[in-house]
Amino acid sequence: MPWSVRWVGGCGAQSQKQCKKSSFAFYQAVRDLLPVWFLEDMRTMEVFHWEDGGKVSVYSPSEALLYALVHDHQPYARHLLTKFPQSALAVPSQSFSCCQSAPHLAMAVRYNRVRILFRILKAIHALPPSDRAGHLDRQGCSRVEGGKTAVHMACELVRPECLLLLLGHGAAPCLPDSAGNTPLDTLLQQISHLPAANMRAKLLCLDCLFFFVPQDLQFAMKQQLLDNGQQWQDLLGENRFQCLVGLAPPSLFVGAMRVLIRTISPEHFPEALDNLPLPHFLKPLDLKLES
Repeated sequence: MPWSVRWVGGCGAQSQKQCKKSSFAFYQAVRDLLPVWFLEDMRTMEVFHWEDGGKVSVYSPSEALLYALVHDHQPYARHLLTKFPQSALAVPSQSFSCCQSAPHLAMAVRYNRVRILFRILKAIHALPPSDRAGHLDRQGCSRVEGGKTAVHMACELVRPECLLLLLGHGAAPCLPDSAGNTPLDTLLQQISHLPAANMRAKLLCLDCLFFFVPQDLQFAMKQQLLDNGQQWQDLLGENRFQCLVGLAPPSLFVGAMRVLIRTISPEHFPEALDNLPLPHFLKPLDLKLES
């Protein structure tokens, strides 16, 4: 790269234009899945971006991780989360996020980056216990995500693998969003959309939620289910419908899975699913993730 720190840090339109050019070079390098050592050399020594107020700064590990998420650069994400476990999950600059909160979980769900999400959740578990809930249950930007948590987004976007990983690592399954909807309400709204596309994945998400929510969960859509019982029974199946509205207890399978999953600590999830005393065809998801 032909520019230097001193030259890029200068004033004027030419300097700002060069900052934008070098920033795009870093973006392209991550997009092209270039080696980790090369990306880190660019990030820490040669590539800058121009922030509001004319301030020039290097990309933080947090901002680099967002690029890795967008482009599914798994080795780079793994490097950042291993070497900078806290700063990689810190709040990015205002030029990257309109709200002063860390959007990494939401970004992983939005782009369905299951393997990078797995790495992020492992990094979160390594944080002090007082910091974990702040990451796992963070409400998203009101303008972009409508105050939804990552669990809400996994339900809204119908991401069963993401949903199971989040719940298995301790994300709250029942928190309301800014509109008062629980993740279950969000998922039921998706199930009710016509035409009934992607129904298998939606019902798989619902089954995942069943393993983690309390049996007496109160949710906003419950009265609608009761008022339109036959319609919802056709959509959900008789057993799911009756369980949701409180007409029948959960099935023996759901009850057993609730007990078994609670025996797995977050640091061993989902690897320990393979050790559950169930035949393979009864396991909820086939998550073959690298350890």
